[in-house]
Amino acid sequence: MKFLKTIKIKYFNYKNTVFFLIASSSFLFCCKSNDHSNQKEKITSPNFILILADDQGWNGTSVKMMNSELGSKSDYLETPNLELLAERGMRFSDAYASAPVCAPSRYSIQYGKTPARLSLIRVGMNTDHIDHDAFISIPKALKLINSKYKTAHFGKWGMGSHPSSLGYDVSDGPTKNKDGNFDNNKNQWKNVFKQDPKNIFSLTERAIKFITSSNEEKKPFYLQISHYAVHSNIESRVTSYEQFKDKPKGAQQKDLGFAAMTFDLDKGLGILLKKIKELEIDNNTYIIYMSDNGSVPNIPGAKKYEKSYNYPLSRGKWDAFEGGVRVPLIVAGPGIKNGSESAIPVSGSDLLPTIIDLAGNKRIKLPEIDGGSFASILLNKYNKKVKRAVNGIFFHVPYKNGIALKRPHSAVRQGDYKLIKFQDDKSIHLFNLVKDKMEQFNLAVKNPEKAKELEQILDNYLIEVHAPKWKDGINWKNIPLKEINSNY
Repeated sequence: MKFLKTIKIKYFNYKNTVFFLIASSSFLFCCKSNDHSNQKEKITSPNFILILADDQGWNGTSVKMMNSELGSKSDYLETPNLELLAERGMRFSDAYASAPVCAPSRYSIQYGKTPARLSLIRVGMNTDHIDHDAFISIPKALKLINSKYKTAHFGKWGMGSHPSSLGYDVSDGPTKNKDGNFDNNKNQWKNVFKQDPKNIFSLTERAIKFITSSNEEKKPFYLQISHYAVHSNIESRVTSYEQFKDKPKGAQQKDLGFAAMTFDLDKGLGILLKKIKELEIDNNTYIIYMSDNGSVPNIPGAKKYEKSYNYPLSRGKWDAFEGGVRVPLIVAGPGIKNGSESAIPVSGSDLLPTIIDLAGNKRIKLPEIDGGSFASILLNKYNKKVKRAVNGIFFHVPYKNGIALKRPHSAVRQGDYKLIKFQDDKSIHLFNLVKDKMEQFNLAVKNPEKAKELEQILDNYLIEVHAPKWKDGINWKNIPLKEINSNY
């Protein structure tokens, strides 16, 4: 395979894109010089593979997401193929899911809109108010750029629609957690041995068939693999389980079955990467690996919320504190510098605009989106910040979830700072995440000007998008939004 010195990619400022990928220990993806930042050929209509892990925390892999933070990788879990992907791509130390739970996060990825704007803020909501067919999604946007794009979604869908409504040509349909084996009881934490745990390998097989057929037809493609792992139930192969049997447990991460399942997920990635290299399409394919939200904090063996599976981040899934929303994000592909790291905050709602920028968008306008393109960061052009319609990354959890924090709250990240506002008593917490990623020191009293500034930005945004507004007794589940009638 030929690698030259420079790459020419036209950049256009649009908003939202990200890719997700997972790896396997058996395959060395970096056996040749693979510096895609040194290619001369012009990339047109590149392929995209987005691999979305479920409930994988910021430190839920063996990739150090932040060079300066030892705790940004696991001291127990192993993901060797993801490490190889990171070696040939860019890690984002401050990447965020758009919500601390799956459904709103997945909506945000497809449409580039926050859950607050979509009025889709929790799992189990009625979605009749969302026009799934009308909004521009990732597949629809790519087909507007080049009608030859083939699109596929395999794995957990988790949205109130059918993938075809969003432009997917091929899919597994409107799948949910139960399609990947989920029991909402204590049995979910008891490891079960399977040849195809969490459907990891059958999903990978369908993905490879799609990639191969697209390549044979000489058509560019967008492929999203939304894994059921590492969401419970815990399942693994016997061989993976045996590999961790004698390994010392980590300080916080201790569950042997969970480690084996994570390792199997990484194996699925390795199989996929091997096929991409065999087909010789790696120099025209962007691979994006991300999680839909942070890890469940209290997996058996964890120290609950004080030092949970997400430590040194605070709390976990279900909350807009860092443990619930900061996630692993790695992007590899043409023009991206090997082994690089970016500390610029990015979000799942940035995926759509980023992907279409990388695809060469010249004319698509994305109305009422919240994400911004970070293509220029990936290609090392303009790397100051992501330009968004409203300057900030917003989180909205306006209900008492009964599981974790149990208090309705909203948050905004802007620059080094993050503000969390509780809706029940209007109290605010201000954190400097560069100095205090554990969110231990509330600066609201010490720095009232910054607190007031961010609170105003957050309040104005919620009003602008008519976000659902917390009222005591409303849980937003299963009831049509118009019947609730509680908005900013």
